[in-house]
Amino acid sequence: MDNILSVYEEKMTKSYNNLESEFTTIRAGRANPHILDKITVDYYGAPTPLQQVANISVPEPRLIQIQPWEASLVKEIEKAINMSDIGINPTNDGKLIRLVFPELTEERRKEIAKDVKKHGEDAKVAIRNIRRDAIDYLKKHSKDEGVSEDEIKDLEDKCQKMTDKFIAEVDKAVEAKTKEIMTV
Repeated sequence: MDNILSVYEEKMTKSYNNLESEFTTIRAGRANPHILDKITVDYYGAPTPLQQVANISVPEPRLIQIQPWEASLVKEIEKAINMSDIGINPTNDGKLIRLVFPELTEERRKEIAKDVKKHGEDAKVAIRNIRRDAIDYLKKHSKDEGVSEDEIKDLEDKCQKMTDKFIAEVDKAVEAKTKEIMTV
């Protein structure tokens, strides 16, 4: 029955990793090339991740530079960025695309921090739902397999400790990202 918990631990890890990847796409005043991770470009009829058709660099703290490997892609990349929800207008000189990140206002920083907390709460809810599923599974299948109530109680305690560990990790991640956003 102990290996059952490892399945649920893996699900909790995936929830936490999902939160971390969400956080990389949230911009915090500094240029972070990961905000482009979800953008795809129409490359010969196939949607292709931006990183696979261009070189992305951060020459200055508030500037991302995108250099397509083919000059014909400049317009496609610009269109894809405009259609995305990153909220930055690209400038293009025919060969390069530049994304200039404006300074965030205090109000905007607070909005982003609220959004970060919301993502954190969603992750905690997901982790708690996984805990609930694990405990339901333990109760349901323990009767069929003749597992003692003490063993079930031990497994439930382990599940709770595992949940507490992941919730603490989420809290740490939210706190770190909020601090990063609020730092001017």
